[in-house]
Amino acid sequence: MSKPMELEDVTAPVCCAPLSTSDLGEAEAVELAGVFKALADPIRLRLLNMIASAEDGEACVCDLTVPFDLTAPTISHHLKVLRQAGLIDGERRGTWVYYRVIPERLTRLSGLFALPALATA
Repeated sequence: MSKPMELEDVTAPVCCAPLSTSDLGEAEAVELAGVFKALADPIRLRLLNMIASAEDGEACVCDLTVPFDLTAPTISHHLKVLRQAGLIDGERRGTWVYYRVIPERLTRLSGLFALPALATA
């Protein structure tokens, strides 16, 4: 039985101010740099996309290895990096691990790039 998909309140304020409107503290910059480093790898970016677009909101590791010409330990390493960056979470069920994105983290990243509305003349 799959879990019901939770809807996110897009009208709620974003947890972090956009880069264009506030000073970014050193600790937050270091944390965000780690997240962007995790996303800078094409394999990890594709894995995140596959997990985020999975039909039930989660993807089995058994399905994540198929599209790549990589060994299972290499895929596991990439998934570990995404977990350490706080972008995905996993749950073991029997011999397989099922991964899902952490919506708050992706929303936080998207909010960073919000530009202020430009006044029209």
